[in-house]
Amino acid sequence: MLAANSLQAATTLIPSAPQVSATAYLVMDSDTGKVVLSDKADERFAPASLTKMMTSYIVEYELGKGNIGKDDLVLVSEKAWRTPGSRMFIKEGTQVKLDDLLKGIIIQSGNDASVAVAEHIAGSESAFADLMNQHAKLLGMNNSHFNNATGLPSEGHFSTAEDLAILAKTIIQRFPEHYGIYSEKYFTYNNIRQPNRNKLLWRDHTVDGMKTGHTEEAGYCLVASAKRDGMRLISVVMGTNSEEARAQESQKILAYAFRYFRTHKLYGSDEILNTAKVWGGLQDEVSLGLNEALAVTIPRGQADQLEATLDIDKVIKAPVVKGQEYGKVRVTLNGEEVASVPLVAMQDVAEGGLLKKIWHTIMLFFIGLIS
Repeated sequence: MLAANSLQAATTLIPSAPQVSATAYLVMDSDTGKVVLSDKADERFAPASLTKMMTSYIVEYELGKGNIGKDDLVLVSEKAWRTPGSRMFIKEGTQVKLDDLLKGIIIQSGNDASVAVAEHIAGSESAFADLMNQHAKLLGMNNSHFNNATGLPSEGHFSTAEDLAILAKTIIQRFPEHYGIYSEKYFTYNNIRQPNRNKLLWRDHTVDGMKTGHTEEAGYCLVASAKRDGMRLISVVMGTNSEEARAQESQKILAYAFRYFRTHKLYGSDEILNTAKVWGGLQDEVSLGLNEALAVTIPRGQADQLEATLDIDKVIKAPVVKGQEYGKVRVTLNGEEVASVPLVAMQDVAEGGLLKKIWHTIMLFFIGLIS
């Protein structure tokens, strides 16, 4: 018995996190939002061109709303043309397809392309920055503030590793039809072929995004995403000292997280988990389940120690509305809560007749569930 216990203990041991040469870093599971590895992830730093993730997010958002189209022709202003730094090499006074500009932002990290789409969507880059900050607030990026669409140095322009991971997660989940652009290795515009600066696209076939950044203030930064065996992770490294370092440090933390953590899908979004008594309804029971699939990210080898409990409201009265919360699903690992999500009605239950409602009210009173 002792040997068996020792073997089980060995399967759940996790080594210390690797030493990472970065100002801040984080690894998050894209499905669960679980942060499995981090340091200074909520501290504010200059994000450099990682800013362009928000710029591309807003383009994708506006495309999804139908407010703009991929074939829209965008007029290139003098300001966009003159914007310094990395560029797509668009020319002042020309019209460029929005789809090409989106690729120029994501693949070539074009500052000129970023300003052009900002002006096209919001009228000016400053108005676009205001839009960026509104979206950041909605996404829960509470430690981010943007002054421009490019990430060029500006006082009060900052983000965090955690906020950038939240943004990456949203892009991946909300706009899968555009996510393939982040994995493209080259883009040619105006007869100029430029490579994606994310070296991991060449080194690791499981990496399929997302964005690089560099300024003297920010150092070399990289948000990467990789998928292995059905598990997708997002890594963020900020403030490394070279292109090579940001790639190596990203590889290091992704390898650690994939090796020692696993995401387990526990319940589907349409799965009925239990039924509950309905008082005063046309039907006497309602099925309870989840609005969204439930998954948890935990150390490898510990799945058999997961426990799920259902905390169902003691009294559920008609009318019942589909999707309304009537309790919680709580998942614990070795007594520690790792997930808590609403338990909701899977269908409507209308009110019953007057006599039934009166009778059920009397019953509730006598069994002590109402006073």
